[in-house]
This record gives sequence, structure tokens and C-alpha cells, in this order.
Amino acid sequence: MKVDFWQLSRDPVEKVVALIAMRVTDSGDRLLIVSNSAEQREALSRALWKAGPDSFLANGTMSDPGAAHQPILLSDTVQPLNSASHVIFADGEYRDPTGFERAFLLFDDATVDDARGTWRSLDGAEGLERSFFRQEGGKWAKIA
Repeated sequence: MKVDFWQLSRDPVEKVVALIAMRVTDSGDRLLIVSNSAEQREALSRALWKAGPDSFLANGTMSDPGAAHQPILLSDTVQPLNSASHVIFADGEYRDPTGFERAFLLFDDATVDDARGTWRSLDGAEGLERSFFRQEGGKWAKIA
């Protein structure tokens, strides 16, 4: 499994989630977005519906009828009801992503220490590949 650490600096979490979601769904995969904050999940949902001038990213929540059929599902738990292969931890809190191909941990200045601790805790984990991304000059660059 791949675990990507994305350090937010310039762009807000909603924009970064939409960017990742577009890439995941364009490849035909499904996505679970996890946040403990109901307000953040609502803001993310709105941002996904308005992802681009000519596009939107259909999404729903765990409590919605037909949630299992949503390409993008927002939740407060790591439960891929929609059979997601990718998960984004939008609130900066890492959880065990068992059963996923790829996990994205988004963090900012407020959660950077927790992200560093998570990075260290995953060091040497069998079958796990870590990467670190940071915005440089407006573009995302893989640092490690």
C-alpha cells in the first residue's frame, strides 16, 4: 500500500481534495474521504460538486440512500461502503487504512507534528511505501 503525506501550504484542503479526487476517479477508482468534522465534510462535498468549470465530482455521505454506489464517499469513519480503493484523511488525522491501495494524509501547520509522528511510526512497515509531497511554486512536488 502507498501512503502519501501532502503538506498543505498555499491551497486550502478543499482544493487539494478535489485535485486528488479528480485523479482517482479519472483512473476509474473509488474514493473515501474521512474527516471527524461534519462542517469540513460539508465544505468538501460542496467543493467537489464545483470542482471545475465543466465538471463536478459526484459524492455522497454514508447516511445517503445509495451511498454504496457513490464514486466518492465522505465519512467520519474508515469504512469503504462504496468499495473505495483510495482514502483521503482530510482532517490531518491518520487512521489505519487496511484494505486500501493508497492513502493520502493531508496536513497543515497545525497538524505537522502529528504527521511527523505518523511518518516515523510507519518507518519499516512491511508492504508500505511512503511519499511526501509539498507545494513548490504552485505545483506539487514529491520530496521524499
